Amino acid sequence: IDATKTKRGPDLQRIAEIAGEAFIPLAYGGGISTIEQVKDLFYTGVEKVIFNYQAVHHPSIITESAKLVGSQSVVASIDVKKNWLGKYKVYTVNGTEQTGLDPIAFAKQMTEAGAGEIFLNAIDKDGTYGGYDLDLLQQVAGAVSVPVVACGGASGIDDFVSAVKAGASAVAAGSLFVFQRPHQAVLISYPSQQELKQNLFTRISY
Repeated sequence: IDATKTKRGPDLQRIAEIAGEAFIPLAYGGGISTIEQVKDLFYTGVEKVIFNYQAVHHPSIITESAKLVGSQSVVASIDVKKNWLGKYKVYTVNGTEQTGLDPIAFAKQMTEAGAGEIFLNAIDKDGTYGGYDLDLLQQVAGAVSVPVVACGGASGIDDFVSAVKAGASAVAAGSLFVFQRPHQAVLISYPSQQELKQNLFTRISY
């Protein structure tokens, strides 16, 4: 999370350890600034690389990475929150740097640069359990032809369903999987495969 802020590159040894234990596709983001680091990450077992800060300030790395590993393995992470006028803007550096960019236009720019996936994080919704920002999601998903992953605000499977109906190809959650309310005790609380299939496959019509 703080690799860019503290100017640290990827911890390749730790990533390799995680990749060796994770028998599912693994994506990595945080402090990637060179194409050499992208190569090293794939050698460790990572299957996708995620860019946030560099996507804004050096979008050419998106294009270079896509040429190296394919667009399907390059993700543009877009952090969004509303400014004081209520307009959506792109932020970087853990939501502390306002870029002035419009997220819809930026998402288009990223796909044109070579990104094969958009990770869309609504900062204002993150950690609130108030549901995804469906308006933002609809606008971004409707503007690009690549998969969009919704992030920020999930409180349960119903929110997953709403996000997919709004245009998300996938959903992400953090607090939902870790904290058990109401006392916020730490408890890994991942939905069962039966719950996911019952809700995401039977309640959504394509």
